Amino acid sequence: MKKSFACSICYNGILGGRNYIDEAALTYRTNKLTVNNALRNLSLPFEKIQNITWKRIVFPIATVHMNDATHYSFIIFNKKGFGKRLSECFSKPHEQ
Repeated sequence: MKKSFACSICYNGILGGRNYIDEAALTYRTNKLTVNNALRNLSLPFEKIQNITWKRIVFPIATVHMNDATHYSFIIFNKKGFGKRLSECFSKPHEQ
């Protein structure tokens, strides 16, 4: 079952959108025309995710570290629900 969460990706600024979590991947989507095409429908398959770390500045920020050394940071507006759904679908360790 796919579940969505309001978020913003921190990539050359703060860009609003949604994160979708299903059994295979964490996917960021936005319809903003000013966002690079590669980020408009960014799929992060769980098998390519090394780990996920959290920090808090004003809002909770999840940083997804990929196996190829890239990383993506997201402001998550429902950390508890996001973390619970992530734990259901993603078996690798992530700090909360």
